[in-house]
Amino acid sequence: MIPVLLAAVNACYNHTNLAVRSLALYAAGTGKRTADFREWTINQSAGEILRGIAEEQPDIVLFSTYIWNAAVIQTIIPDIKKILPGVIIGAGGPEAGFNPQNFLKKNPALDFIIYGEGEKTAAEIVSAYNLYMEKNGSFFAKDFLLEMKSVRGIFMRGANGSQNSLLFTGEQSLIKDLSLLPFPYPEITDPDNRIYYYESSRGCPFSCAYCMSSLDRRVRFMPAERVFQDIQRFLDAGVRLVKFVDRTYNLKPERYISIWKYILSHHNKKTMFHFEIEAEFLTDEALLFLKTVPPGVMQFEIGVQSTNKKTLCAVGRSQNVETLFENIAQIPRTIHSHLDLIAGLPFEDLKSFGKSFDLTMELKPDALQLGFLKILHGTEMEQYAKKNGWTWMEQPPYETLSTPYLPYKDILHLKDVETLVDAYWNSGAFSKTIAYIGRTAGFWNCFSGMAEYARRTGVFSAPRREQFWFEFLAHILSGADGETAAILTNRAGKMHSDVAKELLRFDFISAGKKGGFPPWYTHIYSKDAHRSALEQNGGIRNARLDFAYSDLDTFTVNPMAEAPEETRGSFRILFLYRGRNPEAKNRQILAEEILRGKTTP
Repeated sequence: MIPVLLAAVNACYNHTNLAVRSLALYAAGTGKRTADFREWTINQSAGEILRGIAEEQPDIVLFSTYIWNAAVIQTIIPDIKKILPGVIIGAGGPEAGFNPQNFLKKNPALDFIIYGEGEKTAAEIVSAYNLYMEKNGSFFAKDFLLEMKSVRGIFMRGANGSQNSLLFTGEQSLIKDLSLLPFPYPEITDPDNRIYYYESSRGCPFSCAYCMSSLDRRVRFMPAERVFQDIQRFLDAGVRLVKFVDRTYNLKPERYISIWKYILSHHNKKTMFHFEIEAEFLTDEALLFLKTVPPGVMQFEIGVQSTNKKTLCAVGRSQNVETLFENIAQIPRTIHSHLDLIAGLPFEDLKSFGKSFDLTMELKPDALQLGFLKILHGTEMEQYAKKNGWTWMEQPPYETLSTPYLPYKDILHLKDVETLVDAYWNSGAFSKTIAYIGRTAGFWNCFSGMAEYARRTGVFSAPRREQFWFEFLAHILSGADGETAAILTNRAGKMHSDVAKELLRFDFISAGKKGGFPPWYTHIYSKDAHRSALEQNGGIRNARLDFAYSDLDTFTVNPMAEAPEETRGSFRILFLYRGRNPEAKNRQILAEEILRGKTTP
């Protein structure tokens, strides 16, 4: 039994909910351990979540709400009241807390909402509950709701739970000293498979019109020494991935660099740390330090959003695109870089977005996220969108449907581009082919052209078998139907389809070919040459296994060259799969092992 249940419905199993942990542990520090948390996912059925809540027999249930779980939670809330008629149900988090009046009206079975930062309010609710139970011995929801009126930071229903009147108990004070927050993971379970979210600061000093973080510019920092202690706990536990959720991590150079230095000097050669940064504000010292960071230690998420300065001005972002790009270019390749663009911003049509896309892709990010503007309650963008003709989804995630610059059909086109970017760039399986096509024909031309063709030929609705995207690109490069020659829009006249085909063959084997070669693949092979290559690269220990876990092929260009189109000839390459290593877990090729031998003309 958990008297006060803090309930999280996460996007997937490997996520951890920071909010419910922080609230539960903070409340526990103020007295009895009356509150605790439980986690589910949006992939579980409503019945399964409902059962889990019922089994805890709570008197109070408090949900952590976001745009990705609001629909599930709103479905469950009325059913909780049916099986637990004496329960009080509350909600907090950005989806409920930033528009509490509307959220209460939409959910008649909901009793209250925590407004703003939740730890103090949740702790006071728990304290009030403990006093109430000591005094009365048993729980009566109507009586306790009266007690809750003395707790600050709550929106609740008015007299007798009226649906038509709301009561706000007043602003709750913020936690000024973040060191008072408990470490959210006193027990770390499944360190290899779960993502551990962590915050070392709260608030954001910037004023991006579309972002809820801009609503609270009061930035507070966890003391660096406390952050060091928490980081060490993650390192000692062997956690695979820690994601800092600080809205902008790199605000105070001395502080954020000291944390990076601690990570590097104490690293366990396993844990990856993720940071959301404003690359424009990286100092020379920070950029110099980053050059010392080896692979597998840090990854960055960087918001570019747009390169259109009129657009950036309209949404309150810095227009210093030049410095931003200069700094991103200086971040070493040992750090995984994830860059973001947003479609649907003011003054950005397809042409403008395509320019932003090309400039961003020229930085060769490890991943590009093509996001779509969400019109969130309470943001400046909501008022701007209402006045200027935006349309968007009525329900979460509130994605833009059209703008004065992007009609719905263009939004759909960008959705298709997003699918192809994930398949051909973010997957990493086509790194040589797409890098070449993008460099010679233009990245936007490439993805936009493929999206048009894919939509016209029904590709997006087709069953996507293994190797599906290889087959589709091979078809395009073949020009088999007489129409595909213009798909990649080779305006510069520099893209050679024969070079792209060779690189596609290289990527296909590098991605870990399974089974035989598909019809589109031309295999130039000699078993004797294969044997000789194996002997020259470590010898043959077991002929059957060594041949099974390797491949040999000959290419008419050198796929490993920076400009393969300039290396015409005959290049024999030996591929060694991870399966050749008895300690390896799968049949993928390690990047550094793709060429164990020489590329010989």
